[in-house]
Amino acid sequence: MELLEALRSTRVMLPTGLGPATVWFERGVITQVQKEPLGGMQSLPAAAPTLLDVGDLVVFPGLVDCHVHINEPGRTEWEGFETATRAAAAGGVTTLIDMPLNSLPVTTNQAALEAKLQASEGKRFVDVGFWGGVVPGNSGELPGLANGGVLGCKAFLVHSGIDEFPNASADDLRRAMPVLRDRGLPLLVHAELDLGAPASPHAPQIYESFLASRPRAWEDAAIRLMVELCRETRCPVHIVHLSSATSLPLLEAAKNEGLPITVETCPHYLCLEAEAIPEGATHYKCAPPIREHDNRELLWRGLLDGIIDFVISDHSPCLPALKVPELGDFHQAWGGIASLQLGLSAVWTEARRRGAGLDRLAHWMSTGPAQFAGLGQRKGRIAPGYDADFVVWDPRATRSVDTDELFFKHKISPYLGRELAGRVSHTLLAGSLAFEDGSHRGAPRGQLRLHRA
Repeated sequence: MELLEALRSTRVMLPTGLGPATVWFERGVITQVQKEPLGGMQSLPAAAPTLLDVGDLVVFPGLVDCHVHINEPGRTEWEGFETATRAAAAGGVTTLIDMPLNSLPVTTNQAALEAKLQASEGKRFVDVGFWGGVVPGNSGELPGLANGGVLGCKAFLVHSGIDEFPNASADDLRRAMPVLRDRGLPLLVHAELDLGAPASPHAPQIYESFLASRPRAWEDAAIRLMVELCRETRCPVHIVHLSSATSLPLLEAAKNEGLPITVETCPHYLCLEAEAIPEGATHYKCAPPIREHDNRELLWRGLLDGIIDFVISDHSPCLPALKVPELGDFHQAWGGIASLQLGLSAVWTEARRRGAGLDRLAHWMSTGPAQFAGLGQRKGRIAPGYDADFVVWDPRATRSVDTDELFFKHKISPYLGRELAGRVSHTLLAGSLAFEDGSHRGAPRGQLRLHRA
């Protein structure tokens, strides 16, 4: 499709707030933002540009999802760059950052990173960046990963679920963190420590059995350790997919101390609750687990108060036989929620019930993650000099999620059949339509986003 030159709406999310505006762009970059009068839009010059006028639909900066497991190469049958980035575009995500697992090889050295870069060629419907991995014994590989363009590195403090990506000890992290700090890269941490758990009286088909196997104490202990290591090394630490609300006071105190700690959570922790998970419904399984209603409400308070910095999907799919094993055994099922494409609607559905406005939503799902990933000078804002990435959506539209609208590889998700508010109408990447009214537009045009600005 012909490259657009301008986008206008009566509701454009600018850094100053929501209002009428026409946004002009050239060669994929915003050149001018023209605020329009509240009473009506100004007429265009006689030599009208190629303009997309979306009326009163909301225009956000393109969403940034900095926690996605694409799994290619090696486990492309779980998910791949083409299907994942198609789903991202359909959900208004214009930039995603790929996790260093569960691909083969895992991204723990520069050669593995190069394999991912090559595997993504010709398949990116949105822009893509990469996290590297910290595993025992690979601190010497981290400079090569940094040179290759990773935006940071991730470690697990508990078994990752695959043997190729073993968990790191405190000593492993003490060796790795100064290397990352000196390169200006954050350490992302799956914060659970296996402290053991009491046996559950429930059968493995009962969700409470799995929930009891990964108690909040695991998460809380891991976060205490990471606060100590952050204080010791001054390496920026990022807590991924926070699920335990009892860690919020510790995180708040660490931030107030001035430690470089950031925190994310996920739609499934904000939208779902343990009490409502049916027997054998293993598509709800993730790690850390979805917790109880009261915990969910406290996570919302932490997000609204700014202790939690932003929201990402942690899209982590697998083969259906792994996700939905025979007998509905939660302990045997793969732990991961498929939700890429649904985050905007899921979070908005719950946010509006709590009085949160569209400005907060844009920060949580675009500006905040862009800043964290080191892309904040190009992504996450509608302002001159920023990439012309936009999601156009209707926050008033509601629908029941159906498999026909999903573009990720395996249509297994706890959101199926769930009533959500908000529907994406258009997604623009670098000023060109990538998705419109349920269909993708044009060939894959996504760029690699390597190195922090």
